[in-house]
Amino acid sequence: MDHDADFVPGHGPTSGISVTLTAGTLQAIRERVGKRGVSAYLERAAQRQIERDNLDELIAAFDQVYGPADPAAVADKRARLVAGASGVEDVA
Repeated sequence: MDHDADFVPGHGPTSGISVTLTAGTLQAIRERVGKRGVSAYLERAAQRQIERDNLDELIAAFDQVYGPADPAAVADKRARLVAGASGVEDVA
């Protein structure tokens, strides 16, 4: 594998590693995807975690510049998103 090349998550050649999981976690993954789907499942899970970490860093940087979000405004936006996700439209 070319260790000097830069790849974004989800791109580049594959590389085998050893991963240690608890028996319960591995069992739950295998029940979802079967024995042959474990690597792909873990790849997708790692990509999602990287996205979350990047988002956390972006939010922290935003908070440093502008301060934390107003909890009332966040609650209002969350209520609008939840209402929109349920198919209920606010016609007011």
